[in-house]
Amino acid sequence: MAERIIYLDNAATSFPKPEIVHETVRDFYSQNGVNPGRTGCDLAINAEQMIHETRKQFSAFFNRSLIESGKEKDPNRLVFTMNATMSLNLIINGMIGPGDHVVTSMLEHNSVIRPVNHKVREGAEATYVVPDAEGYLDPEDIRKAIKRNTRLVIINHASNVTGVVQDLNSIGAICREEGVPFAVDTAQSAGVLPIDMTECHIDFLSFTGHKGLFGPTGTGGICVADDAEIRGTIYGGTGVRSAVPYHLEEYPYRLEAGTQNLAGIAGLNAGLTWVENKGLNTIYAHEMSLFEILQNGLSDIPGVTLWGTQNLDRRVATLSMTVNHYDASDVGTILDVDYGIQTRTGLHCAPLIHQHLGSVPRGTVRFSVGPFNTVEQIRTAIRAVAEIASDRP
Repeated sequence: MAERIIYLDNAATSFPKPEIVHETVRDFYSQNGVNPGRTGCDLAINAEQMIHETRKQFSAFFNRSLIESGKEKDPNRLVFTMNATMSLNLIINGMIGPGDHVVTSMLEHNSVIRPVNHKVREGAEATYVVPDAEGYLDPEDIRKAIKRNTRLVIINHASNVTGVVQDLNSIGAICREEGVPFAVDTAQSAGVLPIDMTECHIDFLSFTGHKGLFGPTGTGGICVADDAEIRGTIYGGTGVRSAVPYHLEEYPYRLEAGTQNLAGIAGLNAGLTWVENKGLNTIYAHEMSLFEILQNGLSDIPGVTLWGTQNLDRRVATLSMTVNHYDASDVGTILDVDYGIQTRTGLHCAPLIHQHLGSVPRGTVRFSVGPFNTVEQIRTAIRAVAEIASDRP
């Protein structure tokens, strides 16, 4: 079954993973699968060393200009979580309280929308900035939304619905000028596009491991700028200074508690190593070359509607479409059952951008290209959609 599948749902999770990820998870966990930081035995030291090296690896990955200038980035401010959703909850809950104001956008995933709305229900305020017709935010609209009590601006770097990529440099510069911390959700862009926290004035960068970074599911994290501050909101064991009655304030413990996902972090290390060896530009060029074929092919099919921008600049290889006279979920089922093509249908946990586009209530069919897709797979997908559309002209 797996051999005949054409997987075009990489925005949900990348598949397949590079073989080095599978090998690293298996080998490291079988040889060093103990609790890091809880004892002084060799196996525990090996596990803790791997985690620390991965912190350094990701700190450098998201702070290229800082490292290249000869400065250091505190690796302990690279905090591991289960996923981007947990990371975003930690950021929002650690920065926003009653009476505070947060600026975000209609492009966001529910991992931002829902925790922000919970904060509003508890007495905070929120502004959802509206993008233009193609899904791009005007950075000056971010500035206009900032108020005296604004404590955070949090923006989705790349849309999981339309693939549009926001101008982090301009938004970050405005946040720095206005003295407001800037958080970025990179769930769709980490490992796909270069992101530099220093150049973009990012205070908190949330990432997930299982998409463009090719790590296992259940991995992710936050990279906290060295001059940024955030409240801790989870408490428990750290493996060190156990007699202290309150959770430790120093990083990474401020935002971490309990036993780490050792196998997952080992796989995350291998995934990022694979990305860096392959090269961001190489991966992106391959994906976008296939995406251009896909977008052009789908746009030529009578009865097919593409939602969002068709611009090939400032985007990732994700698009949403519908077919006339079909529910999006039915198209997805036909593609899966009859053609072995896996996509994602519905509102994609991002209801506000669907409202903005007009694709509610049923949503769209989303195609998202990955580095292991081929030209023939893309052409097969185009032919499949054309056949589906021709059945109900």
